[in-house]
Parts: sequence; structure tokens; C-alpha cells
Amino acid sequence: MATRRAAAPAVLTISSRNYGAWALRGWLMCKLAGLPFTEHVIPADDPAMKAEMLLLSSSMRVPALAHDGITVWDTLAIGEYLNEIRPQAGLLPADLRQRAHCRAICGEMHSGFASLRGALPMNIRAHFKDFKVWSRAQADIDRITAIWRECLDASGGPYLYGEQPTLADAMYAPVVTRLLSYDVALDPLCAAYCQTVMALPAMQEWVADALAEPDEIDELEAEF
Repeated sequence: MATRRAAAPAVLTISSRNYGAWALRGWLMCKLAGLPFTEHVIPADDPAMKAEMLLLSSSMRVPALAHDGITVWDTLAIGEYLNEIRPQAGLLPADLRQRAHCRAICGEMHSGFASLRGALPMNIRAHFKDFKVWSRAQADIDRITAIWRECLDASGGPYLYGEQPTLADAMYAPVVTRLLSYDVALDPLCAAYCQTVMALPAMQEWVADALAEPDEIDELEAEF
């Protein structure tokens, strides 16, 4: 009887921890799924990293997950793949209505909020006190916080869909870091949600590594 070969360890390709919003989303999804993986970090001078940072694309090769002979490189696709192979992790809510809602707000994050991305690029090491948010970016922030309040009011929190984090929390985690970095004023419910996300052990690990990261991308060190 033939024995099944052992699956090769999963490898997640990521970019800068300080600047890499899409990398954080894919990495956090893998952590929430409980998937053991090793990391392949693209150096700061690699064109793919700058493409992710400066073109703000959600469909570059960063992040990319290689697992058991399968390669998945779009963040939403990574999330759906992880949900299929690790359903016990609860990355999507069990309830059909909530599951559909979760996919919808993940999709909105994936394809929208361009003004926020452009005006408040992710920069964990920075803190811009009294940062002036221009009107289009503020409209994005208003929409995002409305989504959060709707979810938290319906679920009771502390995460968007209740007691455990889902793909939605991973998708919005880089927004949390942005709002903190740029000193954006929040209502108490959204402020508490941001603290909940930042208290996740995986987020604390990511932030610690971001703070220790030596490389800088000059274009993203400018104050807008």
C-alpha cells in the first residue's frame, strides 16, 4: 500500500512589515487559521515590494501562499483557501447571513478605499500627531467606521463577528494601524475595536518585527 507523501511546509511570501498592508492581511490570515508556515521576505529594493507599497495593488505576488503544491497569491483567495483547508479555525462566520456579510465587507476593503490608501499609507513606526485628513480620505474612514459599528452592534464584539477574529478582522487590520499612526479621532466603540485588534498576539508579533525592521522606502517616509 502506497504511503501518502508528507505535505511540504507552507511558505508565505511577504514584503515589509512596516509598510506592507497586503502582506499583513495574508500573514494574519495564516496565523488566525493556525497554519504552520515559513516566511519568504522580499527585500526592500525588489520591484515587487515597491509595486505593492506604491501602486497599492491587492493582486501582486505579495503576499503569496505556497502550500501542498498549490500557490495562491491574491489576498481574498488566500483567505478563502485557508477557510477550505482549516474550516475549524472559523475564518468565516458559521451563520449564512453573517458569512455573506463578511465576504461583502472583505470585498469592499479589497477593492475600495483608494483615497485612504493614498493619503494614509501604512507606516507602523510613524506617529503623525494632529494629522490633517483630507475630505476624500475622511469619507473612506467614515464608511469603514460605519461598517465596524454595524458589525460590532450586531455581534456584540469584541471582533467584527463576535468572540473570535475572522477574515474581516484580518482585512481591516492594516486600517487599524493607519488610524493609530495618523492620530485619527474615533468614537469609543471603534477605538475599543482598534485596541482589540492590536492586542491580538499575532498583531503584537507583527508590530514588534515592524519596529525592528531596518529598511526604509523613502517615498513612504514623506509626510502628506
